[in-house]
Amino acid sequence: MTRLVLASNNAKKADELSALLEPLGYDVLLQSSLGVTEADEPHPTFVENALAKARHAARITGLPALADDSGLCVFALGGAPGVHSARFAGDPKSDARNNELLLSRLADCDDRRAFFSCTLVLLRHADDPQPLIADGQWSGEILHAPRGDNGFGYDPLFLLPEMGQTAAELDGALKNTLSHRAQAMRHLLTRLEATRL
Repeated sequence: MTRLVLASNNAKKADELSALLEPLGYDVLLQSSLGVTEADEPHPTFVENALAKARHAARITGLPALADDSGLCVFALGGAPGVHSARFAGDPKSDARNNELLLSRLADCDDRRAFFSCTLVLLRHADDPQPLIADGQWSGEILHAPRGDNGFGYDPLFLLPEMGQTAAELDGALKNTLSHRAQAMRHLLTRLEATRL
């Protein structure tokens, strides 16, 4: 198995990515298990933040690093919360407070269109001049109240109109085939097949 450090401390995100990478022979290690602290994410785009996180983890561990920067983009809010999705309601991070703030901002809004965006960056080493970059997008609508107990983040508010379910009502295995992260991972896996670590 090829060891790969995930530049995140989100165990649920690690579970999703591990399930997708394990069949290809990658052992995904959470950065916190290797003593790596979270990197700063000062950039305005998903790709810049993912690159910064991957570089930070690769530099400290000496291992190939995979970083995910993802978030919810709501049309009526000009793309917000976007790169600030995890801390939309401030620190400390709180899914419940983020969801409450989102519902508050959309209270009088008819346009509920939104999409989850995910950018994955994989570095072979900290100074890799050609990182593998892949992205994915998952379109839906924001409900007026949460539904479902699965998933995390904004999943209980994110309705998939064609399925009549929220991301939090989906079975985990099904979500792993449909989500923005799954789409980005499929693109990344295609690139990995052509360029092994």
